[in-house]
Amino acid sequence: MPFLSLLSILLFGLLSSSQLVISQLLNDQATLLVLGEELKLSGWNRNNSDYCTWPGISCSSNSSFVERLDLSGHGLQGNFTLISELKSLKWLDLSYNNFHGIIPPAFGNLSELEYLDLSFNNFGGSIPLELGRLRNLRALNLSNNMLKGVIPDELEDLEKLQDLQLFTNRLNGSVPLWVGNLTNLRVFTAYENELSGVIPDNLGSVSELQLLNLHSNRLEGPIPEAIFDMEKLETLVLTQNRLTGSIPESIGKCKRLSSIRIGNNYLIGGIPREIGNVSSLTYFEADNNNLSGEIVTEFSRCSNLTLLNLASNGFTGSVPSEFGSLSNLQELIVSGNSLFGDIPTSILRAKNLNKLDLSNNRFNGTIPEGICNSSRLQFLLLGQNSIRGEIPHEIGNCGKLLELQLGSNYLTGSIPPEIGHIKNLQIALNLSSNHLHGQLPAELGRLDKLVSLDVSNNQLSGSIPAALKGMLSLIEVSFSNNQFSGPIPSFTPFQKSLNLSFLGNKGLCGEPLSISCGDLDGSSHNAYHHKVSYRIILAVIGSGLVVFSSVTMVVLLFMMRERQEKAGKDDGTADGQISNKPVIVAGNVFVENLQQAIEFEAVAKATMKDSNKLSTGTFSTVYKADMPSGMMLSVRKLKSMDKAIVHHRTKMIREVEKLSKLCHDNLMRPIGFVVFEDAVLLLHQYFPNGTLAQFLQDSKKKPDYKPDWPSRLSIAIGVAEGLALLHHLLTFPQAIGTASISAVAGSFGYIPPVDEAFGEGIDLVKWVHSAPTRGETPEQILDARLSTVSFAWRKEMLAALKVALLCTDSTPAKRPKMKTVVEMLKEVGIMGEDIVDDGKESRVLWQS
Repeated sequence: MPFLSLLSILLFGLLSSSQLVISQLLNDQATLLVLGEELKLSGWNRNNSDYCTWPGISCSSNSSFVERLDLSGHGLQGNFTLISELKSLKWLDLSYNNFHGIIPPAFGNLSELEYLDLSFNNFGGSIPLELGRLRNLRALNLSNNMLKGVIPDELEDLEKLQDLQLFTNRLNGSVPLWVGNLTNLRVFTAYENELSGVIPDNLGSVSELQLLNLHSNRLEGPIPEAIFDMEKLETLVLTQNRLTGSIPESIGKCKRLSSIRIGNNYLIGGIPREIGNVSSLTYFEADNNNLSGEIVTEFSRCSNLTLLNLASNGFTGSVPSEFGSLSNLQELIVSGNSLFGDIPTSILRAKNLNKLDLSNNRFNGTIPEGICNSSRLQFLLLGQNSIRGEIPHEIGNCGKLLELQLGSNYLTGSIPPEIGHIKNLQIALNLSSNHLHGQLPAELGRLDKLVSLDVSNNQLSGSIPAALKGMLSLIEVSFSNNQFSGPIPSFTPFQKSLNLSFLGNKGLCGEPLSISCGDLDGSSHNAYHHKVSYRIILAVIGSGLVVFSSVTMVVLLFMMRERQEKAGKDDGTADGQISNKPVIVAGNVFVENLQQAIEFEAVAKATMKDSNKLSTGTFSTVYKADMPSGMMLSVRKLKSMDKAIVHHRTKMIREVEKLSKLCHDNLMRPIGFVVFEDAVLLLHQYFPNGTLAQFLQDSKKKPDYKPDWPSRLSIAIGVAEGLALLHHLLTFPQAIGTASISAVAGSFGYIPPVDEAFGEGIDLVKWVHSAPTRGETPEQILDARLSTVSFAWRKEMLAALKVALLCTDSTPAKRPKMKTVVEMLKEVGIMGEDIVDDGKESRVLWQS
């Protein structure tokens, strides 16, 4: 009997356990069915009862319990709290969706959970205290949401946590002391929040911390010594805070440390000589601090050093000659210090040097003849120093140079014609504010890619060579305050420039100056006789036109009277007052019900105030214009609308009218235009959310905006679709009944974006295409805030980069058609999955 009783108990236990398993399986299936309906997941349906095969679901190998749920990147929204009923769940990824509201506290019941990623959504409120119950959690990512409040102390119980990412939220308070007690912590990122206080002095003391990124907060105090105690740190990013004190000497313990970015703080003192022990150091950025002393020679022991940025500090002395041994160094930026002495010739031995920025220091001496020993040099910035002597003729050997800045020095002699050999020179040639004399070399006209030329404030003489018409990409010029003479060559970039660009040259004449070349002929004596002769001739001719003039004046006075009366009614000016209203040559509003709401005079006045300026681009400036009717417009003032186009306004007007009839979601149609004597304005609806550039780049100014990869890809596809339509119309103009759409474009051709974000105006296309020569992988040029989140998005970003490389191929014939580009971008997700995550994609991408 006892045996039978024991057997009964065992059988009952087994049956109960089996019933529990069956109950949980049924519960998982029911939960997933309801969840699928709520989130509109088309692949989850009742027709297929094997839910373990549904998209995004993985089950345990020995049962059908749901252990992994990956719904990332689907743009989902709705109630997902039911996920908390999946009791065996170990992996949950809901990143890159449109979920909002608070994070469900019920997630704290998922006791088996090891990985939780809710990043890149719109979650608000505070971090749930209940997440502290997830004792098995190894990775927690709540980044890029709208979370507020402090980092809760309840998370202190997550002792197994290895990866904690909270960046780009609105979290405040301090970094909790307990973060330093997480012995397994490897990655901690909380950048772009509102954190204040000090960095805990125990952070890194007991854990093998590898990555610490706290940039763009309000953190104060020193950089803790403890961060370097375990000697495992690989990446340290603390830029854009309020940190004080000196750089710890213990930084030398971390031989694996490859990236140190501590710029834009209030750090003082010198750089510790122990930096030479950091053998893996690749990037060192400490710009915009209060560092002082000499630049330590120990950097030369960091053989892997690629970038050294010490700009805008108080360093003195010279650049160490030992830096010439840094064979991997690509960028040396020490601008805005108090460095002096000769330009360091040793640094020119660095064969991979791409950028040398010594500007705004006290360097003297002369420019070395071997300045271009580095065949890869693209940026030579030596402006605002005390450099003397002549510009060496060997400067022409800098064949890959994109930007040459030599302004505000004491250079003498003439401009070497060899500069015209630098065919790649594109961003700027600045020789201003020196003591250069002689004539401007005609060879400069070979620089057909150059965008900006400045030779102002020198002693240059002679005429401006007509050969400069070869500068087909020129946009900005300045010849002011020299001794140039003769007529300004007839060249669109010259005539559309401000007259300030040519002032200070007594012998110079022609447009855009108000001085006619005829006014400078002969001596003052001859000029007097010319004036007398002109008066006699004019008197004779005038007497023959008296009758005609009288009739004309009557007509004009009648018309002026009528106009003044109308103006008096419109703006309250009294009869006889002088009006400064701009003269309207032509104008039209295409939308009939807006014609009464838009006044061209108000539009013109809006473009005269800098306070109305919304954005400035290469070819246009956009202003906000408030109409008296209460309507608000965006007004695009075209910079490149030279006088020839204005005079041929009939064709331009016809093209604008045709553009206004285009219907496409990704094209901004003009609703009107107005042509003045010297300007053309295109009228558009006002968009309060700003420009695309602001949308992508000004996230710090707009806390509600959270950039994410799906949005960026969607924007790229939309732009491509709009361009595809325009390209189609340019190929088949009969589609809208016009011969071309050219005048409105206002461009001399494609000019890649130039922006400070790339490093003082680096050309985006050149920067990307030259990455292999700098030894950089594709991953290094991606937005790290996105590419480091998940392998899936990183692969898609690499696929999109491949499309971009095809579109910017140096041979136009190899570039795909925009229709093909649209198709490729839409398939980016599939293309991304085809890239194997073994490091080979980098080589394949560059080789392709």
